[in-house]
Amino acid sequence: MRRNLVAGNWKMNGSLAANASLLSELKAGLESVGCDIAVCVPSPYLAQCQAELAGTVVALGGQDLSVHVSGAYTGDVAASMLVDFACKYVIVGHSERRAYHGETDQLVAQKALVALQSGLTPIVCVGETLAQREAGQTDVVVGAQLDAVLALIDLSQIKNIVIAYEPVWAIGTGKTATPQMAQDVHAALRNRVSLRDGESAAIVKILYGGSMKPDNAAELMAMPDIDGGLIGGAALKAIDFLSIIAVA
Repeated sequence: MRRNLVAGNWKMNGSLAANASLLSELKAGLESVGCDIAVCVPSPYLAQCQAELAGTVVALGGQDLSVHVSGAYTGDVAASMLVDFACKYVIVGHSERRAYHGETDQLVAQKALVALQSGLTPIVCVGETLAQREAGQTDVVVGAQLDAVLALIDLSQIKNIVIAYEPVWAIGTGKTATPQMAQDVHAALRNRVSLRDGESAAIVKILYGGSMKPDNAAELMAMPDIDGGLIGGAALKAIDFLSIIAVA
């Protein structure tokens, strides 16, 4: 039985004051929790969020990492730096990184491998654009994105990744894939993992990451292959994030 994961992606949002308020409300609203919870925050706020979340069930995560261990890579964040702040997760291959920073499937796979080698759990994002979906290319596109990762990591590491399906056309647009549309892609992704290793396919979490909100979370997470959500905008409002956690 896979345990659901609700991971908040704050993206490039936050301030010291806003973060303190959000996390205070989040901690106050958490009661008996039957799922895993994480927040992936901008790097400048890792220290603050580590301190705020110490002793809670909420894990900390980064939003990106470098493939390099250290050195002359101005602005990059090393895996060891995330580990220093007790991060458990790191997002790799978010559609915004792919689109705005030109990250390729191969680079994303390398980042996932570096994360695993450092003891971090990579949340590997895959997803298609509206044009690709309308052209009937969804399975080919997300399959290639996932295959690049599966080809680079060891068989024993597959169960230690999290996959997040985020249809690019549904991110921040208010549009959401119907539960069945999302389920179809999640099932195809799980089948893709099973071709490499059936045991890992049964274990690996696959999150939905396209405008999941309190009013659609229950329908989405009722699907057999949807194991939680990678939450964007709703993660910035404690009441919304708590509502999704309650569903999970």
